[in-house]
Amino acid sequence: MSQTPIKDHTVVQHPDVHPYGQIDPIAGPPIDLYENAYVDPVYQAKAHILNRSIQDIGMGKYQWGLFLVAGFGWFADSAWPSMSGLVLAPVVNEFQFNGPFLSLASNIGLFFGGLVWGLGCDIWGRRWSFNLTLLIAGIFGVASGGSPNFVTLAIFMSFVGIGVGGNMPVDAAVFLDFVPGSHQYLLTILSIWWCLGQLLASLIAWPLISGYSCSSSVDCDRSDNMGWRYLLFVLGGLTLILWTLRFFAFTLLESPRFLSGIGSDAEAVDVMRKLAEYNGRPCPLTVEELEAPGKIRGRELFASTGRRRVLSEGSGFAIDHIRALFATPKMAWSTSLLILVWGVIGLASTLYNNFLPYILTTRGVTFGDGSLYITYRNQVIISVVGIPAALLAGWAVEVPYVGRLTGTFLFASTTSRTSNELLGWNCGYALFSNIMYGVLYAISSEIFPAIHRGTGNCLTSTAKGVFGIMAPIIALYANLSTAVPVYVAGSLLLFAGFVVLLLPYEPRGKVSI
Repeated sequence: MSQTPIKDHTVVQHPDVHPYGQIDPIAGPPIDLYENAYVDPVYQAKAHILNRSIQDIGMGKYQWGLFLVAGFGWFADSAWPSMSGLVLAPVVNEFQFNGPFLSLASNIGLFFGGLVWGLGCDIWGRRWSFNLTLLIAGIFGVASGGSPNFVTLAIFMSFVGIGVGGNMPVDAAVFLDFVPGSHQYLLTILSIWWCLGQLLASLIAWPLISGYSCSSSVDCDRSDNMGWRYLLFVLGGLTLILWTLRFFAFTLLESPRFLSGIGSDAEAVDVMRKLAEYNGRPCPLTVEELEAPGKIRGRELFASTGRRRVLSEGSGFAIDHIRALFATPKMAWSTSLLILVWGVIGLASTLYNNFLPYILTTRGVTFGDGSLYITYRNQVIISVVGIPAALLAGWAVEVPYVGRLTGTFLFASTTSRTSNELLGWNCGYALFSNIMYGVLYAISSEIFPAIHRGTGNCLTSTAKGVFGIMAPIIALYANLSTAVPVYVAGSLLLFAGFVVLLLPYEPRGKVSI
């Protein structure tokens, strides 16, 4: 990429650069959302250099391959949490337990998964977390299908949650570390995999559960109720196939921003050269160029030992990464709001989605058409409506009303007098909730700096997990045959929509660091 020579430090627009950002005459294009005010100017300068180099290399086959394999994580993060709702009715019929306990077990696993893998990817790097999460989910997913009782099923599903819970915090960080700033919007489009996960899980559940399940808890034996087991076997096997493709068909490079952030500039440059070679592009970046910001400011961040660190010397304790996200009042306000939003959404979405098939069934019985076939058919229709949401999410980044529209549709569903009306309102909810997720996952990852992005995603994921654990506890004391869960979820989503308006950073037109 050509550069316009200038004599002062004025930020100028470069004619050869995509209008996603501007050129910083010292560190190169583009300007990031912190606008040269990040608490660590050395890291920020190095991030600018790496951003410029990635932009020069361009969007190539490595990034498109990463879009595919990172999407597997989005897929699993959507499909597996929905299992608690999809298998709930037949599992309750067979094992005779209080339904919300299954969701509780799953959400406890999701909580610990987000916590461990999110923090871990900022400590030991992205590659281990990226490659292990799907494997754990697949193994325990298959095992859960053979559960002889509820306790065993709950334990296996919690381990599935540990694997699945790490996908979103890690995969978002990995993808954003390699995508050029001009294509950063693809992080939002990546949520199409999340929608596909919902759809495929519902499509598989529809024939299996409606055709191989007990109609009631009376004389419900295992041999008459194999549908939910078949569903878990199929989805677990598919998850293992996706892990195989991710691990053997794609070689994940370690994040250059992560490596530079822990002082391994030579390794970061080596990764950039491998990226350029894979894409068939030149990489003029040198170690001296990447080390220059630290030397110019009169300090070396880390002594080069010539060996790969297992643990980051700059983050020996995860608390350092957490503190960094609260380093300034503006960053503290932003991080706190994101944690609050994700916590609220975690409670609302878990309360509603995990019990949606049950709500559809009970309301369907009230309306006279509550068969399992109709229930899971409606679930498929709702999932199909969510597919366009991933594409609309790119547009919806500009619209601050998505969260409020989602809550409005939930409130409207309580006015339904027929199951078709209820289905219509739920379709509206599915569309706007998927847009909301696509936008928020992207914004959250873009706001957090790469060196602490895993930790930031961990905090939001943990908040979502904590409040997700609260949802089945609330359900234990709520009457799911009434509109109470809908009112609670709708109110929370309306509140989240307003909180998002208070975020102090605007990622649009700027690149993450």
